[in-house]
Amino acid sequence: MFARFKPTWMLESIYDLTPGDLRRNGIKVILTDLDNTLIAWNNPNGTSELKRWLEIMRAESIPVIVVSNNSKRRVAKAAAPLKLPFVSRALKPFSRGIDEAKKKFKLESSELVLVGDQLVTDIAAANSAGIKSILVKPIIETDAWNTKINRFFERIIKKNLIKNNVISSTWGHSLDE
Repeated sequence: MFARFKPTWMLESIYDLTPGDLRRNGIKVILTDLDNTLIAWNNPNGTSELKRWLEIMRAESIPVIVVSNNSKRRVAKAAAPLKLPFVSRALKPFSRGIDEAKKKFKLESSELVLVGDQLVTDIAAANSAGIKSILVKPIIETDAWNTKINRFFERIIKKNLIKNNVISSTWGHSLDE
């Protein structure tokens, strides 16, 4: 039952993801959640660390595409200054947004990874779409009101996955760990 929430990898932060890690694992494109993965939900401008990480990905020709459940207006406002393409209203945990990104950008499942901070939306969507996933620690401890419900269920799921040795209780800093 809980297998649909199992991430391929767990990293402390999206910033731990390197071009070398991606290439060694056959990944050519990063699909990423927006709030609490790329930016803090209450800081739409992002950080200088995010901007440096995006510059590295661009320099290495690794596209980063936002796949978010937020409205088009909200995602466009956050993605524009970062110069990122996006899919809004992704309907995660369903695969709709991932499928739309694959079609829109002509991508193969084996080339993709979805990075997100939630088991019940991001990781479930990646598993539903048949792509690799990376669970990252949320950027900040607080969440928007609508995410608090997901976090309640996520704590239960995560405890079960750790108890049954499906995932680690610690965060990695490389896909090779």
